[in-house]
Amino acid sequence: MSKTISIKAVDQVEILTLQDNLIDFLVRDNSAVIERALPVVGKELRNTILAEHGFASFVTLTEDGQSHRMLFDFGFSEHGAAFNVDALGVDLSGVEQMALSHGHLDHVGGIQALVEKTGQSDLPLVLHPAAFRHPRFLKVSETLKYHFPTFTPEKAAASGATVIPTKDPYLMLDQRAAFLGQIPRTTSFEKGAPNLYCEIDGQVVQDPFDDDSAMVFNVRDKGLVVLSGCAHSGIINTVRYACQVTGIDTIMAIMGGFHLSGQDLEQVIQPTVDALKTLNPTYIIPTHCTGRQAVGLIEEAMPDQFILNMAGTKLTFKA
Repeated sequence: MSKTISIKAVDQVEILTLQDNLIDFLVRDNSAVIERALPVVGKELRNTILAEHGFASFVTLTEDGQSHRMLFDFGFSEHGAAFNVDALGVDLSGVEQMALSHGHLDHVGGIQALVEKTGQSDLPLVLHPAAFRHPRFLKVSETLKYHFPTFTPEKAAASGATVIPTKDPYLMLDQRAAFLGQIPRTTSFEKGAPNLYCEIDGQVVQDPFDDDSAMVFNVRDKGLVVLSGCAHSGIINTVRYACQVTGIDTIMAIMGGFHLSGQDLEQVIQPTVDALKTLNPTYIIPTHCTGRQAVGLIEEAMPDQFILNMAGTKLTFKA
């Protein structure tokens, strides 16, 4: 029996993407929901935003005129997301808490630079304890492996974070946000990444990604906003679990990396798209590692719900 949580409804959820794989300054689709970054300083076209294979976000929740802020994921390089903070003129001094989707470098690489920009030295960092698992590697063949840099409790502490490990759903920002903890695998088609491995108790196994998690927010009268990092647990498993533990079935937005890229995962794309249509969110926003083929199929299947995300984009979901 999964732990249930009572998550408070808020008037507004604002997600500013500090790092994503894409930037395109020519897109002009601003709306009440979408605000794109501009290459402008004053009246000159001289600003830029860095795109990398990674994800980082700055989340602001507003209720009764009061705002609460957090960081979710930190991007790939040591400087990329922090560069974008400066380019966008973002003030991180009000950050209260942080969370990490999982322990891969493309989500944790920029943690020290981002924490430095908050001006704080003991920010709570919520994560699954397996985020520190190592070694982890990409297996190309029996003789060729590429290892992921190790993320350790010492590195987290050195960045200015105070680690809060949890396998259970964990309420944050005074019950206005929830970290999902370990996500059960219930679908028949979401089986993880077949080329990503790790060692557990000295045995080499396909990485179970039990550390893979997501954030959940509740927009008053509109439903859940589910924000994933890579969704190695499966984005459908993730959203269904969010509904289960919150007791809320209406979904306003599903956003994040869905990890549907690569030949080995092609057979997973169509069942995922079909399930996303059944979940019927108001908005669907695939990011980061979703993959071009999957993003195209999602847009084709859900054109009125689809939003193209990119580095520097601010999305606002209002009650």
